[in-house]
Amino acid sequence: MSEPFVFDSRCDQCKTPYGAVTAGTAVTLHVRPLERENFDHCALICIHEFAEKTVETQLTRTGTDGDRVRFSLTFSAPEQPELIWYYFRFWRKDGSGCFLDKTGYRSEGNPVCWQLTVYSDHLETPSWFGEGITYQIFPDRFCRLSIPDPRGMVGNRRVHRRWSDHPQWRPDPDGEIRNRDFFGGSLKGICSKLDLLESLSVSTLYLCPIFESASNHRYNTADYLHVDPMLGTEEDFTELCREAHKRGIRVILDGVFNHTGSQSIYFNDDGFYPTVGAAQSQDSPWYDWYHFHPWPKDYDSWWGIKTLPAVEESALSYVDYIIENPDSVVRHWLRAGADGWRLDVADELPDWFIERVRAVMDETKPGSFLLGEVWEDGSNKIAYSQRRKYLLGSETHGLMNYPFRTAALAWLQGGDAGSFRDAMETLRENYPPAAFFSAMNFLGTHDTGRILTVLGARTTPGSKAARASYHLDPEEYARGAALVKLAALLLFTFPGSPTIYYGDEAGMQGFEDPLNRGTYPWGKEDAVLKDWYILLGRLRRDHASLRRGDLQWLHAEGRCMAFRRQADGKTLTAVLNAGDESVSLSLPWEGRSCRDLLSGQTFRPKDGALSLTVPPRSGYLLF
Repeated sequence: MSEPFVFDSRCDQCKTPYGAVTAGTAVTLHVRPLERENFDHCALICIHEFAEKTVETQLTRTGTDGDRVRFSLTFSAPEQPELIWYYFRFWRKDGSGCFLDKTGYRSEGNPVCWQLTVYSDHLETPSWFGEGITYQIFPDRFCRLSIPDPRGMVGNRRVHRRWSDHPQWRPDPDGEIRNRDFFGGSLKGICSKLDLLESLSVSTLYLCPIFESASNHRYNTADYLHVDPMLGTEEDFTELCREAHKRGIRVILDGVFNHTGSQSIYFNDDGFYPTVGAAQSQDSPWYDWYHFHPWPKDYDSWWGIKTLPAVEESALSYVDYIIENPDSVVRHWLRAGADGWRLDVADELPDWFIERVRAVMDETKPGSFLLGEVWEDGSNKIAYSQRRKYLLGSETHGLMNYPFRTAALAWLQGGDAGSFRDAMETLRENYPPAAFFSAMNFLGTHDTGRILTVLGARTTPGSKAARASYHLDPEEYARGAALVKLAALLLFTFPGSPTIYYGDEAGMQGFEDPLNRGTYPWGKEDAVLKDWYILLGRLRRDHASLRRGDLQWLHAEGRCMAFRRQADGKTLTAVLNAGDESVSLSLPWEGRSCRDLLSGQTFRPKDGALSLTVPPRSGYLLF
């Protein structure tokens, strides 16, 4: 970037306050071109995304900073939530000049703008999610207490007799992967393992869909108001919530509101349900939920998958059923014990729909949490040619932080720590603070490969068959486990809710879906890895700095990074080395000594600096 010190949106010499601002906030900008450039004038150009207007305001020359001229401006952010793109224009007395954007000076082309997120803080974000530890469970594969009988249930189900079987991954004779093989995990099974979750210091349990469905993943909902009978009953769910709450654990459900299953009570393509579905009659009470062209065989579906017919969220009866009705789906399960919802494919739900879900949640269960599935920077995402509103104050409380996983994996697999820092600083700058601290951070989910396999495997086999049978050899496992421990240290010390995908703490392996959805290896866990997660969970639980402390970067270069978290007058410092070689570094340090909370080792600073040698693929948590 040319002239990097002319303007830096993350530097308080150039912009205050830092990052996103509440509506109506006074924002001060200072721009500092070199005096020899002979610029006499500077203007700020603001493009208001949602108001669809451009505002140009001239800055005032307010002095000099060494060999630089300082132009300054204080303006008020809009009174309504907005996304503002801004850059600067310079010109001289003779009329010559240029633009300044994130790439530096330029005289042509479209500017690469800085972003200013303007949000409303009129609704509070519950702190319990971001400060806590989340555990994600794929219900069919976590714990079963008995082998269920699938007869009489929707879908042509098959139940594995052996818990240790691999999930079925081969297509059927029609070339479809039906996901009809079940293992029989249940809500009672989850309830029986709450002590394990408590030992991991888990405070939020996120369940993949639990509602009646023809498939083991249950993302093709058959009936939103009934628990899948293989999982149990509504009473079992209420009991799970009650027992979880006794242990300080809240429960978040997965809401799949963009589509239903074709084998659902609403669509009823195969006639399983005695009622009349939309695929059977245009007089069906659910007919207007779907868009046929023409009825009955051609209809909109999620990504063209015909077993997942897309719903028309604007259908009044659908909005009433899911959100508004006194016993709507959203309200019903909150009253049954749930503490929040995760919105599946949130980028395919209209903004107004998400806002209404949030409003009904606030009304029905104040303090409940709304999480959105978004794979990119949620502050500026475009979906279906429309800029989305997820974090402006009335929508989701937080988002799944796929950018965290992407940047962390890039660093762990050989990338530069500075790139991770920059990716996270982009989010911290773009997100409202409450949203940044309420992000769901993770290393893997039901939609990604297992973190141990991703970090341990030397190569990714080309065929699905080879990937399905792949198992890390001892050398791969040792390297992968060391990197998983380091990744978990980053996960548990960074702002946001550290999220464990069930079994990652036990050493589960597997490439992509459904190979990443195996059964929990009860009695065969990696005890060393599990103990590491228990330690990190306890440290996160016991230290407010890790739960809600601010973030200060000390080092981010090459394979090593170091950052501080501080809250309530106490500071913890995380130092991590992802490289294959030891790294020596010196950090500014106040105090006469510090202790590594991971090993108990004591270090003594000298002359205000702490000199460290960090072994390969390891780290410290200094207190």
